[in-house]
Amino acid sequence: MEKNGKMFVAPPKDGSDFKELFKQLAAMGAGRPVGIDGFPQGPWTPELLAEAITQIDSNRAGVDLRTVQLWFQDNDKGISPSNINWLARIFGCDDKEATSEWLLELSAAQSRLTAKRRDSKKAAATATPPDIPHRVTVENHSQLPGDWAKRTRGRSAKKGFSLAKQSESLFSSGSPLNLPASTFAGASALGFLSYIVGIHSVTYSRPDGVVKQVGFLWAPNWTFLFMVLLPLFFSFVIELLIFWKQDARFRLLAQADPFETTGRLWMRNVEEYSNTYWAVFLICVLFAGVFQWIGVCLIPLLEGGDDYATSWGTIAIVQPDLISVPVEIVFTGLAYLYMCLCFYLFFAGLILLHTIIHDFWRVEEGLVLRLGGEHRREGGEIRMRIMRGIFRCTIVGVFVAICMKVQSSYLSSDGGDIVTWLLYDLFSVAYGDHQAANSFGYRMPTHYSSLLVAISACVVFLYGSIRLSGGSRFREALWKMSAVVGLLFATYLLIDAFNGFSILLIAVALVATYGLFDPEFALPRSGKSESNQGVL
Repeated sequence: MEKNGKMFVAPPKDGSDFKELFKQLAAMGAGRPVGIDGFPQGPWTPELLAEAITQIDSNRAGVDLRTVQLWFQDNDKGISPSNINWLARIFGCDDKEATSEWLLELSAAQSRLTAKRRDSKKAAATATPPDIPHRVTVENHSQLPGDWAKRTRGRSAKKGFSLAKQSESLFSSGSPLNLPASTFAGASALGFLSYIVGIHSVTYSRPDGVVKQVGFLWAPNWTFLFMVLLPLFFSFVIELLIFWKQDARFRLLAQADPFETTGRLWMRNVEEYSNTYWAVFLICVLFAGVFQWIGVCLIPLLEGGDDYATSWGTIAIVQPDLISVPVEIVFTGLAYLYMCLCFYLFFAGLILLHTIIHDFWRVEEGLVLRLGGEHRREGGEIRMRIMRGIFRCTIVGVFVAICMKVQSSYLSSDGGDIVTWLLYDLFSVAYGDHQAANSFGYRMPTHYSSLLVAISACVVFLYGSIRLSGGSRFREALWKMSAVVGLLFATYLLIDAFNGFSILLIAVALVATYGLFDPEFALPRSGKSESNQGVL
């Protein structure tokens, strides 16, 4: 039924409490504007409902988004009398008679929720298992009767630590700025510490006479990577994850089952990747963190050695008057601990991207079986937005690998500092000034770790391009994205492979950076493309 251009649903008067009634109406989109085809414009989301209530003329105070989010969640939180008035205006479609009916219905539903909550508390307070101590401790847990002990152990197991859930909550809980800002703050703290201990800008003379700059602040894989690239990557992952959890997934499932509870199903999907999270955590902490620090920094600092190129982490070997070995050990230990935790979060972000792709594919398969092709327009818009997010994350991921490999290649080169080295390579083709490669055969573990980063980011993009198959416009955009990702990965492989590689690096990096702003590379039809997103 339609009232004042909005979807009107009459009060059901079926004895539902507020939570049951609100879930049904939000899924149906009651009170939302009706489109040209006569159907509502989808279900309510917390953001849309909060905005609609705030826009009511007589509502000067508005409503807090967090309050509206509590209405959508499975909890015991009800609704205040003042907010009942505004919600009745929404469901009543600004019709006085309908608003009065909904005011009575919502007030009664809230009273039923309060009574149910009071009864459940009384039942919980009086329900004591027979012959069971009121306080269950570790000592008497094994002495509980069989069935009760099993239920108690099951409850305890469910409340145990879950690395997958904790990792997901770092990206989805709280402000979207928390994780990027924390990463930036950690890198800034290391920069200040390097300045305090005196290794922020350090030069040393190599045995072949080349004077190299190896200061901490001159290493882009420790400054630009953690202060710009990783915060940017985390921001893109958080944006896509929040969109999928709080908006897109709800909209898709509401087409088939308005009463579908999406939160539990999503967390179950996250839990399915539990072993993957633990494997990545062990590799990042043990191998990329502890073992690499021991091999690259600790052993050379204690025993000396020239297997690895001298850097800020081992400068105490050649300049012991600049920084002592114990201080260098402590600083490098903190730096590598920060690094391995950040890279765990990087790979956790890639796992979440894979989870979103796989979850979308499973949801869409279920919708095809239930609804056929009726959902294609809604699914097409969501598919394109997910692919744009995946593309952005992939670009930044390959940039991270490039940053790591450029610094590693510089340390084994004849350049005085990384900027001069890149500029010399840039102009070496024009002036024909080619230098023979240096004779130092350093081990470069960063070449291997950067390759893992680049491949992992590209694999997620490849998986998304396979699973998120769509119509002609999607395929056209996907070809452009794939070409950019392919060029960027090839550029990574060709770093320091020939004189003039920096020309290719700069050109492809500029194109890829533009892709962060316009992933579809749709310059000629920017105004028209947004209106046609659903035609896939």
